[in-house]
Amino acid sequence: MPVFSFEKIRGAEISLGPEMKSTGECLGIARTFNEALYKAFLGAGVDLPRHKQMIITVKDADKGEAVEIGRRFEKLGYTIYATRSTAAALNEAGVKARKVNKISQESPTVMDLILGHRIDLVIDTPTQGRDKSRDGFLIRRTSIETGVNCITAMDTARALVTSLENANNQFTLIDIASI
Repeated sequence: MPVFSFEKIRGAEISLGPEMKSTGECLGIARTFNEALYKAFLGAGVDLPRHKQMIITVKDADKGEAVEIGRRFEKLGYTIYATRSTAAALNEAGVKARKVNKISQESPTVMDLILGHRIDLVIDTPTQGRDKSRDGFLIRRTSIETGVNCITAMDTARALVTSLENANNQFTLIDIASI
């Protein structure tokens, strides 16, 4: 599980390129893949759930995957907030999403939710490069700087929801000396 201290690197883009995705630092050991994955997320500092509220705002190419992932989070009891086009895609597919405005629009905005400390998770996939003036960059940075879990890739979002679906908090203890 890649682990980076983005909160310590002020102003840095938190989405990872292919060369950084292969860098790992955290390991979850268990008898099943899903439990190991859950432990790895915990070890990486992903602490869910507290409020069971999340924001999904993804680029158009990711909306299909966002529907499937959103449906799975909804089944886990999460309230989903999403920006206009993402909310439309989710709602059209039967996933209940509350529309929230972008940063430059009137309240309530994505930033209001993040800064209000009511959100556990943000799924935000970058659209156009790493322009620091774009909403996505500001959403991702603010999430990290306020301690909100932020995921920037759909494969990671899928892995997280899979680990949460199978988490029963009954962890197996593995003696690593015997491995």
